[in-house]
Amino acid sequence: MPTTHDRALPAERLLDAASDLFAREGIRAVGVDRILQQAKVARASLYQTYGSKDALIEAYLRRQDDHDRATYRRTAARTPDPAQRILLVFDLAAKAARRRDFRGCLYLNAATEFPDARHPVRSVVRDHRAWLDALWTAALTELGIPDPAARAAELAVLYDGGLAGSKATRSVAPILLAKDMAAAVLRTA
Repeated sequence: MPTTHDRALPAERLLDAASDLFAREGIRAVGVDRILQQAKVARASLYQTYGSKDALIEAYLRRQDDHDRATYRRTAARTPDPAQRILLVFDLAAKAARRRDFRGCLYLNAATEFPDARHPVRSVVRDHRAWLDALWTAALTELGIPDPAARAAELAVLYDGGLAGSKATRSVAPILLAKDMAAAVLRTA
């Protein structure tokens, strides 16, 4: 009997397979043949739908970014306190770290794998980071904290460090420590 996966359109199966493999093994470590095999589609489907592996990678990251933003919006809507909305990002990262088997930040991993600043993957990474910066800056402004851009930059460093530490230790402890440090930044600002 066909599964739901088998009934999905080839484009969706390709994106699902790529997302699973890239998140587990890294982007450059996964070849096109592995993606095609897991998606159960012909090579022509990849090129007709996405045009290239790079475009599939970009679609994978954009879909993840859309998911991350939607998850944040849904959860933040139930969180009226701006300080708690700032710290919510750390809580969501801790949940994602467990679910993703401590692979670290998908965006920072992608930035590492694609060092050329002009590569389309880097554009997605920049967009995601700009979104984080904007939401933190807005919440810091709402709290009346002076120089919200500088405080948002501090939060980004804490966040990145927490995710890197989580990847290295295979634990959420560094993310939770980064959250505590972010809370201290909010208290002292």
